[in-house]
Amino acid sequence: MQRFWKTVGIENRGDSLAVLLDKRALKTPDGKPLLIPASKSLLATLIAAEWDHQKTLIKPHALPVTSIASRAIDAMSLEPTRAEVREALLNYLDTDTICFYENTTPQIEKLQAEHWDPLFEWVEKTFGVKLNRHESILFSEQPQETREKLGDIISGFDQWQMAAMERATYTTKSFVIALALVLRRLTPEQAASAASVEVNSQIERWGEVEDTHDVDYHDVRRHLSSAASLLCGSS
Repeated sequence: MQRFWKTVGIENRGDSLAVLLDKRALKTPDGKPLLIPASKSLLATLIAAEWDHQKTLIKPHALPVTSIASRAIDAMSLEPTRAEVREALLNYLDTDTICFYENTTPQIEKLQAEHWDPLFEWVEKTFGVKLNRHESILFSEQPQETREKLGDIISGFDQWQMAAMERATYTTKSFVIALALVLRRLTPEQAASAASVEVNSQIERWGEVEDTHDVDYHDVRRHLSSAASLLCGSS
């Protein structure tokens, strides 16, 4: 689809903000008005900027903030959907990226200590849970009590936090990294580095593969930054 609008703007609509294309408000894929709470003015500005940067052809991959905001509005406003998403995300605990340590090379041991050890300490001390470390993905499992306690934490998330938690978990393959991002323990850059320990250890050892590692580098940060943008204006 080609760009069909000339101007992009933002309009106040009560307690919400609407992004306008030639004075027509954006809608979500489900046809709902894409209304952003007035407290999240930065989010509305980012959405408007995405559409303004579509020069000729509309590129869906270049609209990450729009897509995640739509997800929050279309799906995460419904408790049954949030419950399904919570259950799916909690399943990531058993295969969480940061729970599989390796002692194969000095490079990966250094990065694990730098990025994962602080996350282990944070989640265990903050929430009073125990995380198991594994050497193999087979038969890996976290304590049921840990699952329940962390489930209680995310059950209190609003629709914006849940959408951010979902995208961050799927991007990093880590419930813990995503939780730290949503609760602002990590920045998007820090979350990306924690999620990329294995890849970065390989790059340190063997060098970067052009058009692979560099593309993944930017993709991860684009997704995590879009997730973090939903948290602006939240208490």
